[in-house]
Amino acid sequence: MRFKLIVALVEDELSDDILQAARDAGATGATVINNARGEGLKKARGIFGMEITAQRDVLLFLVEEHISRAILEAIARVGEFDETPGTGIAFQLDVEDAVGVAHQIKSISDTLNQPLS
Repeated sequence: MRFKLIVALVEDELSDDILQAARDAGATGATVINNARGEGLKKARGIFGMEITAQRDVLLFLVEEHISRAILEAIARVGEFDETPGTGIAFQLDVEDAVGVAHQIKSISDTLNQPLS
């Protein structure tokens, strides 16, 4: 079984919705890293020109490669990454090998073998 790592860098208020969208699309779990900070092309400025930095979360999903694109698209849709600048980004990376996922392989295999509705 081959895996992809989906990394999503999102505003913290979007994390729960994005986690649910990923789960609905087939993700079996995630790791959430809180208190990340990011900058876009331009620094956000508020009152009196002070810099604004929104709280970010890093969401990591180790997913089976056949469902990775559907999960990535669900994350992008819910996060409105392409529609609203600054809400976040997501990307996927190939995973050469993974350990500690044997307990999830049966669940993933069962999901992949279900007929599409």
